[in-house]
This record gives sequence, C-alpha cells and structure tokens, in this order.
Amino acid sequence: MSLKSLFILGNTGEVVIERHWRGTTPRSVCDFFWDEVSKYEHKSEVPPLLSTNAQSYLVSVLRGEVYFLAVLEREVAPLLIVELLHRIAETFADYFGECDEASVKDNFSVVYQLLEEMVDYGLPLTTEPNALKAMISPPSLVGRLQRAATGKSSVSDVLPDGTISSMPWRKAGVTYAQNDIYLDIVEEVDSIVDRNGQVVSSEATGSIQANCRLSGVPDLSLSFADPDVIDDCSFHPCVRYHRFERDRVVSFVPPDGSFELMRYRVSTAANVSAPLFVTPQISLGDTHLVGLAGGAGMNSQSGTHTQAAKSNNSRGTVSVQVGHKGATSSLVLPGGPPTKTPVEDVFIEIPFPKCVKTATLSATIGAVLYDEATKVARWNVGKLNPTSSTKNQAHLTGHLVIQGQSEGDLPTIRVSWKVPAASVSGIQIAALQLSNEKYRPYKGVRTVTKSGKAFLIRP
Repeated sequence: MSLKSLFILGNTGEVVIERHWRGTTPRSVCDFFWDEVSKYEHKSEVPPLLSTNAQSYLVSVLRGEVYFLAVLEREVAPLLIVELLHRIAETFADYFGECDEASVKDNFSVVYQLLEEMVDYGLPLTTEPNALKAMISPPSLVGRLQRAATGKSSVSDVLPDGTISSMPWRKAGVTYAQNDIYLDIVEEVDSIVDRNGQVVSSEATGSIQANCRLSGVPDLSLSFADPDVIDDCSFHPCVRYHRFERDRVVSFVPPDGSFELMRYRVSTAANVSAPLFVTPQISLGDTHLVGLAGGAGMNSQSGTHTQAAKSNNSRGTVSVQVGHKGATSSLVLPGGPPTKTPVEDVFIEIPFPKCVKTATLSATIGAVLYDEATKVARWNVGKLNPTSSTKNQAHLTGHLVIQGQSEGDLPTIRVSWKVPAASVSGIQIAALQLSNEKYRPYKGVRTVTKSGKAFLIRP
C-alpha cells in the first residue's frame, strides 16, 4: 500500500493542501474529481473510488465540507487507504477541534508536520494520537507565544517512548490523581422507510467510545452479558483479537485519553423500527395559479412577495407529521420498552426539486427555515415526548409555487434523531476488570442510539 499524492479540497473544489511522496501529481486530477462530484446532488453520494484516464486511482473521503483525495498509481486494497484518510481527518479534528477548511488553512504548517510524521514515502508510519502529540505539540496560544519568543519549533527532538515499544498507542509514565474510565455505547440506525411507515431496509451498527484516564500500564478485560447480539467486530490495535475470538472478551491495554475501542454490526432478525414516525404528503400538482392573494407567492425566509405567472406556475402542497412511536419501536431500555423516553434532537431536511420557486412553510413545533438558493427546507423539531395525543405531535404544512414543468420524483426526506439510554442490540457490559495495577478506578458506562447518515423517508 502506497500513496503517490494527497490533496485536501475545500467545499468549492479549491486545493487547500497538497503533499506528494512518489512523484508530483498534476492538479488536473482534482479538476477531474470535482467534475465527478458535480454530477451528484449530494456530496455523500460520490463513489469513494474513481479511476482516471491516466491510469491513476482516486480514493476520497468526505469529512464535513472537506474532501481528502488520495492518488494511487497501482491497485491496492482501497479500504486501507480509506482507513488512513479517516485517521488523518480524525487527527486533524483532535488537534484543531474540528476538521474544516478554515482550521486546515489556519494551521497549515501543523498539517504539513503531521503528514510528514504520519506518512513516509507513501506508507503509513505513525498514526497514534499519543505518539503524534509527543512529537508535535497541538496548536495553542501559549505555544505560539513561546515559539515567537524563543524561536523553538513545535516538533520535538526526542523520539517518543511508545514508538520503540510493543505498545505504541500508550505513553510511558502516565499518572493521575484520580483514575477513571468512561465507555459510551453508541448505536446508529440507517433505514429506508416508505410513505406508509413500512421499513424497506435497515441496518444497525454500533461503536464503543472510551475516555481513559488511568495511571501506569493498566490491563483491562471487558465482557458482555450477551456477546452474540453483535457481529463483524473491528477493534483498536490495542485489543488482543485472539482472546476475543476464543472467549468473547475484549482484553486490552488502553491508550491514554479518548479513542474508539471497537465497532460492530447488530444482528437483527427483522428490520429495525425507529422510535418515531414521519408521515409525509407532498404534492407537486399541476393546478395553475390564477394568483396567490392577487397573483403573489410568499417567501417564507424573507417575507417578500413574488409574482406568479399564470401560464407557467402551479401550486403544490406539503404536509409532514412527526410523532413518538412508543412501544412499537425496536429500541431496548434497561427497564423495558422505551414508552416513556423522549426522542431528542429531531431534525428533518426536505430537499425540494429545482422546479420549486418559493415555499410558504409553518410548523406547530420547532422552527422551519427554507433556503431559496439550495431549495432545502430544514425543520428543527427538537424533542418529541411520548404521548398518545395528536396535539403533541409535530406538524409541518405549507404551499409551494412551482415554476415550469414539475419533476416526477418526490423529494426524499432525511431525518436525524437520538434516544439516550437506549440501544437496538440490548447489549450490556457485564464486567470491566483491571489487572496489573493496585488502584480501583471509577467506571462509567452510558448508551445512546441515534440515526445514521442515511435515515431516509420516501414519500
């Protein structure tokens, strides 16, 4: 596996950072890549692997509004390149707080230093955050002042202890006054639901995020109450894989700080039912407008009126109802079905076709905003409380002004949500045991289930 070049592109296709290891790659490959991106309505739909006419392969990863584009000269395992690009993006987010175009531009010198340490002659070298932070200090105001006063570089002259040990992910000599470890079990549901509420397809995946603040070299063993509910597990390099294959126990010496311990897929016999229902009724009708209050349509964002042409404009309607599903959900709580647990952070996005000229939208709960430029309505519903009353259900209604010929396909609605303390798998941690150290740490575990990147409602 070897990279020839790496380009970091902004949300307009501008090359923000470029690094070459095995010869210089012309920027024309970025133009080719951006032409491919422009063919798709959503950037997330762009294939991660593309082939150019110059016998080069392009592997891309989208993080936020930033593209990480790797250029390869020969065929390699694409998932290895994808994993490396994700690791680079996560390192940038860890160093700069977030991985976006502004932070990359503001810290371009640190970006080049990190790429120099993470990749050597196109091959992955040092990708562990602890080892990188020991060599390259994260940017801070105090660090900038010290470098300005002393002229000293942020790159350490001393090789970190972990790089020459059998555990490169853990620093040596870690000491805490209070020892604790926190585990977050995060499960995500991706589904395609039709207009009648029937789940066409679904998939549930999960991850265990850890935040470790333990002194010395702790050796941990994590066991589950029912490990058979999870499948296709992938682990952090610190996990002893053979022990998990033999005993279904996650045995590891953890890195210091935050890290992802493992990922898994939830084994379900049937499709996963979400904790909320979304009932859309969208019509792009052909009824021509004689006039809206004298031939004018209302813009929901600015409140200005636009004249509707009698011959070309027609009217459409929008009605979207959202509510708590209650006991029919597939989620599991420690005390039983999530009949009394609210659904939080409910957010709905409706991308209307280009034929929609204006929209007048109103919501009974939350706030709705229609963007005239992108033709996207964003409805921030907020929290949905479990109730059988229709008065507490959220309802979005509105009218559309359609100019020209209406397109046949209705918009696909994207929904995001989360439910604390719930899970799809019902997985529970039976024990987290510590050995090799004498102290007794505090252990905290919490669970959350949320929508994935593709929770879609098709009207």
